[in-house]
Amino acid sequence: MLITIANLLDPAALNQARDQISILRWKDGAETAGSTARDVKHNLQADLMSRTGAKIRELLTSAIEGHPVLQAAAQPARFSKILLSKTEQGGGYGLHVDNAFMPVGDDKLRTDLSFTLFLSEPDEYDGGELQIEHSGQSMRLKPNAGDLVLYPSTSLHQVNVVSSGTRLVCVGWIESRVRRADDRETLFDLINLKAELDARHDPQSAEMLVLSKTIANLLRRFS
Repeated sequence: MLITIANLLDPAALNQARDQISILRWKDGAETAGSTARDVKHNLQADLMSRTGAKIRELLTSAIEGHPVLQAAAQPARFSKILLSKTEQGGGYGLHVDNAFMPVGDDKLRTDLSFTLFLSEPDEYDGGELQIEHSGQSMRLKPNAGDLVLYPSTSLHQVNVVSSGTRLVCVGWIESRVRRADDRETLFDLINLKAELDARHDPQSAEMLVLSKTIANLLRRFS
């Protein structure tokens, strides 16, 4: 399942993040790439160890992890630490697949889902589309600032070369408590259906109780 969550960051949070990002220090992004991807990764990553970096990480992490649509679609068990990526003219990230496991402290996180939160408006840079090979299609995505793209970590993907301007994004990974993608999609459909029906049915009605029971029981089975 591949979805775009519009306006995950509201304008105030987006402006706050962009103001703080402007004073961060940056380093070669290849330092955090896996052995295969290192040769095709040409971007910069922010040093988030400073006080400003910690504030940005807290702001963005809170918005991402707390969003109800992302929670429903990903069924997250754990999140990786986020990264901030800056790609300038001539930079990009060639076709690759994300590492199967990412370090989280002394542990490892299984990467079931990847996300890219866009922090630059599409007219601020040329090129730089997130291109994902998904379900037999090659999809090019360049949404508005504040939008998040959630997609399977198993997919081949790339960041097309930026021909002008600067592309800013926040990226990260999720280990889901529901391992199979089709099971996550089933739950997502039912949770969306429940949200639609909430406006028309009493929560204690027979229909809503059965639907709530079904979602809970599928979560038990799928987890």
